[in-house]
Amino acid sequence: MEARKERSAKSGQRRAEQKKPISHDLIRAYVKRPKNAAERQARMSEILRRLEKMYPGATCALHHENPWQLLVATILSAQCTDKLVNEVTPGLFAKYPTPMDFASVRQEVLANDIHRTGFFNNKAKSIIGAAKRVVAEFGGEVPRTMEEMLTIPGAARKTANVVLGTAYGIASGVVVDTHVQRLAARLDLTKNTNPVKIEQDLMNTVPQSKWILFSHELILHGRALCQARNPKCAACDLNSLCYAKDKTALGLGLA
Repeated sequence: MEARKERSAKSGQRRAEQKKPISHDLIRAYVKRPKNAAERQARMSEILRRLEKMYPGATCALHHENPWQLLVATILSAQCTDKLVNEVTPGLFAKYPTPMDFASVRQEVLANDIHRTGFFNNKAKSIIGAAKRVVAEFGGEVPRTMEEMLTIPGAARKTANVVLGTAYGIASGVVVDTHVQRLAARLDLTKNTNPVKIEQDLMNTVPQSKWILFSHELILHGRALCQARNPKCAACDLNSLCYAKDKTALGLGLA
């Protein structure tokens, strides 16, 4: 009887030990960190290769037919999903086909038209201001340089990079949204938290020819697998290259 109790106790102890969560330090130890510049460059090249394989033909999710529409859609996308923006913009662009039409509308009217996207008063003010600037200073055409884009109301670096990269194919920088910011940190591509500094780090690490595509891929990856909570490491092809602090044990087959 005593022997059976002892065996049962030991069995229970083993099961309890097996159920203990595996520490993040142990998980990260399974991934080899680059030790020098050459290894960091090789790792970056492999990250780019795998992302292109995972997301072939990655592009901006915001629907648009021209640079102006993309500018408007990007302004609307602040604190709003691309899916909802894409539901709002067809009717919006049908009602206001040109920048001149947007420049002429009253703010309260436009705010009502875009109410579903949130922060509608500020967005309406920005869009009308952008339309007036584009019409008055750029002949109704969205400009093609970062310097000129940054003079447009509602267009900070992220918005400018989206429009220049997607609409014109101009690699002026790297789009840094919440997904890119999170993934750049997880992949140890930056130690910064400021979006402008993160962009500079990525521009120094990623070849310029990949800047546009890279941001699209990271955004798609952030939505599909590398989410803020409970990233799906087991399904991620970057798993063997990643030593993020919040990496999940399931991704290494240890759980």
